[in-house]
Amino acid sequence: MKKPSVYYVTVEPDYANQRIDNFLLARLKGVPKTRIYRILRKGEVRVNKKRIDAGYRLQAGDEVRIPPVQVAERGSPEMPGRSLMALLSERILYDDKHLLIINKPAGIPVHGGSRTRIGIVEALRCMHPEWPHLELAHRLDADTSGCLVLAKKRGALKELHELFRTGKLQKIYLALTRGHWKEAELRVDVPLQKNQLSSGERIVRVSREGKESLTVFKPLDTFTDAMLVEAHLFTGRTHQIRVHAQHRHHPIAGDEKYGNREFNKKMREMGLKRLFLHASSIEFVLPSTGQAIKMTAPLDPDLLDCLKNL
Repeated sequence: MKKPSVYYVTVEPDYANQRIDNFLLARLKGVPKTRIYRILRKGEVRVNKKRIDAGYRLQAGDEVRIPPVQVAERGSPEMPGRSLMALLSERILYDDKHLLIINKPAGIPVHGGSRTRIGIVEALRCMHPEWPHLELAHRLDADTSGCLVLAKKRGALKELHELFRTGKLQKIYLALTRGHWKEAELRVDVPLQKNQLSSGERIVRVSREGKESLTVFKPLDTFTDAMLVEAHLFTGRTHQIRVHAQHRHHPIAGDEKYGNREFNKKMREMGLKRLFLHASSIEFVLPSTGQAIKMTAPLDPDLLDCLKNL
């Protein structure tokens, strides 16, 4: 068992206006939410020596008293393996005091969970303890590769979230899809609704009750039974490109959830062993610095080999 003691944290300007419950959830990794809300209700957490409730919004300079919280461990914290650390190090595309952009490898989730205890963000935090506030600015599916942006400071994270929310951040994906797209099919503007099955698996469907979603596809290369396309995202719904491609009857190669079994089998014969979806570029201007950032992630060798075989 860990035996932490009381300690005090002075709130930095980047964390001003954050709710105290969210602040504690980020700091007390592994502590159940119920435990965090219990210590708040009991007054064990104090701000400037006063009791506060879970909705209190922090101010710069606040002094937060964090009580001892014991966390049962399953052993020592899992560390990333050497191969994963080497892989992530060589796939860094951009690095400054505000941001980190990597070419995410396929097959690794961005966050650890029940199936994988350590994901991209946990591995990077272990590799770089000098980045204690490193957080994902957005997500990519585990099987998707390409540009992934992480913020090193809360101020940068808030800016990136606002850029995503207002559509001022441009993301372009590459996808290998079944069949040949017609001009009238390229703009897909249908709402998507996220559901959760009893198994806990997330599934997304086109639905009138869903959220507004827009993807614009652009053909790049044509093959006998497939087409390489760019996908321009104008909204950021879960599985958006995959479901919009399926809706047009042009599912993405290697997609086990929304794809076509026969097409996937043909693509496996061409050497494809994964989902052919790659976040190829990202472009934005960070308001606080005025710096224009545009990064491109090259296709992985396995995807290039598939295209050569086609």
